[in-house]
Amino acid sequence: MEDPAAGTVVFDRHLVLEQLGGWRGMVDASLPTVAFIVANSIGGLSTGIWAALGAAVLVFALRLVRRESVQQAFSGLFGVAIAVGIAAASGQARDFFVPGLIRNAALGVVLLGSIAVRWPLVGVIAEFLAPSHLGSMASHSVPGLRSRIGRVNAQLHHRPPPDPDTGARPPDPEPERHWRDDPRMLRAYSWLTVLWGATFLVRVVVQWVLYRADEVELLGTASLVLGLPVTAAEIVLTLWVVARLHRHRGPAADGPEQRPAG
Repeated sequence: MEDPAAGTVVFDRHLVLEQLGGWRGMVDASLPTVAFIVANSIGGLSTGIWAALGAAVLVFALRLVRRESVQQAFSGLFGVAIAVGIAAASGQARDFFVPGLIRNAALGVVLLGSIAVRWPLVGVIAEFLAPSHLGSMASHSVPGLRSRIGRVNAQLHHRPPPDPDTGARPPDPEPERHWRDDPRMLRAYSWLTVLWGATFLVRVVVQWVLYRADEVELLGTASLVLGLPVTAAEIVLTLWVVARLHRHRGPAADGPEQRPAG
């Protein structure tokens, strides 16, 4: 987001935490894996499976009791169920991490592949949530990615007020050119997509080496360390770059529209 007084882009930790579901969401996402690692090392595979399932069910139940959104917890419960099902079928504790390996590999390949066709996915997502020619990310805080599209549109898009007589809202102004036709935008979004795609593939390489070595505890630790902390850092960098791009394309607060510099 932009600090109007200082004219610089700033972020706070609350914005980043919101993207990850807050501190509680981060703990919720990590708890089943931690439970599996600890219980498996103490009591074996069966104990680890039941511990992971129990942790996922507990997270789900607590969210129900607190009347919070259960979407993230339900997704986690479903993912844990698949992971423990694979591990139970194979009898190998390391197979608990196979879904994560497949997911990371698929995301990495898709992200890098999107650059080859000049549709970098980070740009597609960012421009869908907050079109840069409207200048929204440079002047508004960003709600959590878990918000519904309607809420995103209402809070992010820099729209003119509705007509007081008819209630109709004027259409958003059309961009002078598509973001993919702006070399600076395309280059920046491509590098951000490379960053995200490469990170997913690094996770795959590290975890695959540990998977082949059957180092279950190290495999679980790597999945945690390379998970949320790295994702938080990527979100900070991505938001900073996107906000800068919005300043590059968006209209100035008290002056004519800024023209692309290159």
